[in-house]
Amino acid sequence: MSVSLRLAPFGTTIFAEMTKLALAHNAVNLAQGFPDFDGPEIAKSAAISAINAGHNQYARMIGHPQLSAAIAETWRRRTGGTIDPDTRVTVTSGCTEAIAAVMLGLLNPGDEVVVFQPFYDSYRACIAMASAIPKFVTLRPDGDGFAFDPAELEAAFTPRTRLLLINTPHNPTGKVFSRGELSTIADACERHGVIAVTDEVYEDLTYDDARPHLHLATFPGMAERTITLSSLGKTHNLTGWKVGWAIAPPELTAGIRAAHQFLTFATATPLQLGAAAVLRGDRAHVGGTRDLFRSNRDRLGACLSNLGFRPFRSDGTYFIMAGIGGVASRLGATDDRTFCRALTERIGVAAIPPSVFYDDPALGHGFVRFAYCKTAETIDAAIARLQLL
Repeated sequence: MSVSLRLAPFGTTIFAEMTKLALAHNAVNLAQGFPDFDGPEIAKSAAISAINAGHNQYARMIGHPQLSAAIAETWRRRTGGTIDPDTRVTVTSGCTEAIAAVMLGLLNPGDEVVVFQPFYDSYRACIAMASAIPKFVTLRPDGDGFAFDPAELEAAFTPRTRLLLINTPHNPTGKVFSRGELSTIADACERHGVIAVTDEVYEDLTYDDARPHLHLATFPGMAERTITLSSLGKTHNLTGWKVGWAIAPPELTAGIRAAHQFLTFATATPLQLGAAAVLRGDRAHVGGTRDLFRSNRDRLGACLSNLGFRPFRSDGTYFIMAGIGGVASRLGATDDRTFCRALTERIGVAAIPPSVFYDDPALGHGFVRFAYCKTAETIDAAIARLQLL
C-alpha cells in the first residue's frame, strides 16, 4: 500500500515538520500558528460543566442548537443580517474540515477553483481530494504589502470555474483585503456565476481601523453566492478545540452537510457548548489578545527590519511575512527552506518557509513567515536569539 495519488504530492504538512525540528533543537517556535497561552475561562468552565452534566454523546450532525444559535447571533451582531441557524449554519471540526466539506460536497471532478496564492496548505489538498483543479492568482509585493492584478484574476476564470476561495485576513501575508479589492472579486464572481468561499478565521484579529475586516457575503449580490467559513480557535486562543463553522444559503449548505456527515458527522459536544458560552459571553479578552498581538507584531517587525529583513505590513492574522534578502547569506542559505532549517538549528528560532504555499515554490524562495501569537516573553526570547544573526 502507498499514499493515494491525490495526496502523495503533499507529503507531511510543513507545520508538523517545522514544529518537530523546533522541538529537536529547543528553538523558540514562531513557525506553527498556535498561542503558547490558554483561552478564556468562560469557555473551559462551560465545557467542563457540560461534561459533568452528561453532555457526552453525539451532538446534532449540523451542530448543537446552542452553538448554532450563538453563531447566528454573532453574525447578526457583525453584519446586521439575520440568518436561520438550522438551515444556514453547519458546525464542523475546525475550519479545515469546513474547507474539505465545501470542496467534497460542491465540486465534481474537473471543476475549477480560483485560489489566491500564497495559500493555506490544506486548500490544495482539499481541492485534490475532490478531483478538482486549482487556478492560481498571485499576491505579489506591492510597496509594504501584497496585492493582486485584476487582469490576472479575470484570466483565472473559465467556463469550468465553480468556486473562488479567498482568505481574509490572509495567512501567510497578514494582508486584509480592501473594500475595493473585494468589490473586484465580487463583481467577477457575479459575472462568471461563481460561488465565493471565504476563510475568515482571523476576522477578529485586525490592527488598523483604516483596514477593517469586511465580510464578502455582505457585498451587493453576494449573500446568496457566498459561503463564509470561520472558527473559534484563532480569536479565542483555543486552536486545539477544533470548532469551526460554515454559513451558507440553504442550497449550498446541503452540499456542505452531505460531505460533513461522512467526514466527522459531529464535533465534540462539550466543546460545542464551551464554544457557545464564549461566543455569547463578554468579549473583553479579545481586545486584550489583539493588543498583545499588535505589540508583538511591532516589536518583532522592528527587530527584523533592523537585522536586514524586509517585513511586510501585517494588518491582520498573527503572521509577519518578510523578505530574507541578504540575511540568507549569513546562514549560507540558498532559499527559504534552507534558511528556515538553519535559523532553527543554529539560531534557535523556528519559522515557516513560504514556498510551500505557492504552486511554483520558486515564488516563495525569498520570504519567511513568523508567527507572533505568543506571550510577550516568548517574543522577547525570539528577538534575543535573532540578534545573533
